Amino acid sequence: MSASKKSVLIIVENLPVPLDRRVWQESCALRDAGYEVAVICPRMRGYTTPEETLDGIYIYRHWIAGEAGGFLGFFTEYASALWGEFWLAWKVWRRHHFKLIHICNPPDLLFLVSLPFKLLGVKLIYDVHDVWPEFFEAKFGHRGLFYWAVRWAERATYFFANGVLATNESVKGVAIERGKKAEDFIFVVRTAPSIRTEEVQTDEKLKRGRKFLVGYVGVMGNADGVQYLMEAADHIVHELKRQDVQFLLMGTGPEYDNLLKERVRRGLQEYVDMPGRVSNEFLFTALQTMDLGASADPINPYNNHCTMNKVLEYMAFGKPQVMFDLKEGRASAQEASDYVSENSGNALGDAIIALLDAPERRARMGQYGKHRFISELNWGKSVENLKAAYQKILGN
Repeated sequence: MSASKKSVLIIVENLPVPLDRRVWQESCALRDAGYEVAVICPRMRGYTTPEETLDGIYIYRHWIAGEAGGFLGFFTEYASALWGEFWLAWKVWRRHHFKLIHICNPPDLLFLVSLPFKLLGVKLIYDVHDVWPEFFEAKFGHRGLFYWAVRWAERATYFFANGVLATNESVKGVAIERGKKAEDFIFVVRTAPSIRTEEVQTDEKLKRGRKFLVGYVGVMGNADGVQYLMEAADHIVHELKRQDVQFLLMGTGPEYDNLLKERVRRGLQEYVDMPGRVSNEFLFTALQTMDLGASADPINPYNNHCTMNKVLEYMAFGKPQVMFDLKEGRASAQEASDYVSENSGNALGDAIIALLDAPERRARMGQYGKHRFISELNWGKSVENLKAAYQKILGN
């Protein structure tokens, strides 16, 4: 470690770095601010090198069981991840002697890794990516013993944290009310893409010869609502008889294979492209080309607390969008989106067609969204809050 730098350790479990864009942007921002940054993350989704240094960031990856599907899946995933994180944290400690651990949920179990180092004077920042109890309630459909165990883990994480990074004002409210954290130690660091959109070109071939391209980017799990978007495409193509709309669904996840089968079952192979995980170059080209961005995260208490990455990505490229009416989705997009009041694929499809058939309104919404993103929601503003959090916690 350079004597002139303070070393910090970031731990993230649900995605590898640099694939996790929020963690990677945070790591690079901290590096640029003069910190030495090490990251512990899982070996998955094509990122399997145990150790490497990318752009000055030290990356350590551990083995992890398959991505969770049910209760047993969650247990094996989290147990294997905690074991790998414990082992690698001591390895990083010997090499870098970090002053701060920055844990990124889910899950709210990573505070366990930090406890031995807290005894050595290491500070802890809790980066709340997801409100975990609401996530489990949405996933399993009820509150039970497991839900209250998750609530305990969340409370314990807040208790041991010296400071909190919240993705939006709703999450900040949870940190104050449930986490009992002082507002002075909570910093809103939004997940916003850092993209020079003016340098990206369109590719009309993505439209497959059709007039419109509707795009989606994000995780494809059972809580992400992509099945509603598949229903919307079916409604548009087969019931509304619209053959001028092409869909491009980018991303992967536990439900990806099931969605491929659903596409075949509904006879949508010619209208719905699903390339899986794509490069940034492909993603940015698609975002520049699409006529409308779609979100399908269903209305529930968990999603109401979430600022979805795709919402801001659509805005960054000046694209109007359609989503279900979520609290934080509306707070972010405001007049850049149309909102569907019920979890319904058909209603989502109707809203998509209504907006595609209103070109002047789409243009206004896109311009509004891009201006709002640049002026209020861009990554630069979040970087200042991130640096302020570190300075407060480390006493710089």
